[in-house]
Formats: sequence, C-alpha cells, structure tokens
Amino acid sequence: MGSQWWGTDGVGSDRQALAQTVHDLGSALWFGGAVMGIAGVNKSGADLSQGIDRIRVASSAWSRFAPVQWAGITAVFVAGAKLTAGSAGRYVVQQGYPSLGAAKVAVSVAGAAATAFAAYSGMKVGRVAEELHARGRDVEVKDASIPTAGTPAELAVWQRRQRASQYLVPVFAGANIALNSTLVQSYRAGTTARGALRRLLPG
Repeated sequence: MGSQWWGTDGVGSDRQALAQTVHDLGSALWFGGAVMGIAGVNKSGADLSQGIDRIRVASSAWSRFAPVQWAGITAVFVAGAKLTAGSAGRYVVQQGYPSLGAAKVAVSVAGAAATAFAAYSGMKVGRVAEELHARGRDVEVKDASIPTAGTPAELAVWQRRQRASQYLVPVFAGANIALNSTLVQSYRAGTTARGALRRLLPG
C-alpha cells in the first residue's frame, strides 16, 4: 500500500507515468490548438474579399479541429483523474497539495466551459452570418471574430463573445499546465517531506 502511494512499485509507477504522458499531451494539444486558432484560424480568411467567406473559412476550420481539441481536453480530465487517484495519500499528509489539486480542477473545468462557449459562439456567428447573407445583408467583418463599424449588431455581439471566450481558453489551459508542473515538483522527496512536516507540525 505504501509503495503504491509513493509510486515506487513498478506497475503503479508505470501506470502513473503513462497517465502523466497522456495528460501532458492532452494539455499541449488543448493549449497549442487554442493559440493556433486565435493566431491562425480566425485570421485565415482575412485575405478574402467577402466577409461571409471569411467567416465560412474559419468556421470550417474550427469545426474540423473541434473533435481533436475535445480529445485533448478529455485526455486531461481522464488522465488527471488517474493521477489524482494514484496520489491519494499525498492529499492526506502533504500540506498544500490538496489546494493545488483543487485549483487545477477548477481551472480545467473553467477552461472546458470556455472552450464550449467559444464553440457555441462560433456556431452562432456562422448561423447569423448565413441568415444575414441569405437576406441580402452585407456581412462586413475584419475577420471571423472581429467586427467592424459596419458589422450588423446581431452578428457583432456573437463575434465579441466568441473572441473573449477564445482568449480565455489558453489562459485556463496554460494555468492547468502550470499547476500540473507544480504538482509534479511536489513529488520531490524534499518537497514531500517538508509538506508532511508542515501538516504534522503546523505553525
């Protein structure tokens, strides 16, 4: 039991290493994909002359990437749950570990929520743009998520919501990576010992 807690048994250690790898790859995909989308996908149609085409190109790219992005997010949660289960003993004796773990869960959930809302906003942008285009309205936009002074109000509001939520995604995904790194560092023998002593001898 003790060897599994500290991760020194062969099988337990290998499983934790695999879970950590899956978690890190999922985190990298989530963060990197979000940044790529903001920097590249949203602006991918900027050279096109028609606003409706700018939105269509970005919407098409995001819809194709969405399953991959959610696979990364799923990996973060599933592997994170495995890592948490494998480190249950630390939550009991190592001071600071529970609060770090709770913070990581919080930013992960917030990041997933921001990702979902960004996707929903993007869907609304595409739908509203198509409706305006079908009615013969001019769909004037700078790019997929940035309106201009001439953008219809019902479209501009969803573009702003999409842009705001898209910027939140890498913030939360990056915070998840940072907190995970801190948790991994707490596995060091010296850090573990200090955390246990602070738990046993508060103040």
